[in-house]
Amino acid sequence: MIVEMTYAAYLVITVGMTVWVARTLSKNGLVFLVDAFDDREDLAGSINHLLVVGFYLINLGYVSLALRFGTRPTNLVEAIEYLSTKVGLALLVLGAMHFFNMYVIANWGRKAARKAVVRSGSDALAS
Repeated sequence: MIVEMTYAAYLVITVGMTVWVARTLSKNGLVFLVDAFDDREDLAGSINHLLVVGFYLINLGYVSLALRFGTRPTNLVEAIEYLSTKVGLALLVLGAMHFFNMYVIANWGRKAARKAVVRSGSDALAS
């Protein structure tokens, strides 16, 4: 029974964390995407949604696969250790995904800024 309770707690905690992080990143990241895509809110919203879907797929896939690995707990102490290890690894995956997404968005922003400088420079030359 301890195994089933530990697995249930693991799934509730990690799925809840994944949903909360995805919603938070989606809501707050949209501002950066709009800026990165030259104020094109439609494109930024679409990219934001695709990032969220990818985020869910990777994180929930990891959470599901990680459930199988490790020694099954036989007592309360092992259950707590098992749970903390699994949740900790899920947090690391969530953090890595966040920094990867931020890296990608920052690069898009830099590219958009360079394009704007090139466009404004070519406009000045045309005048």
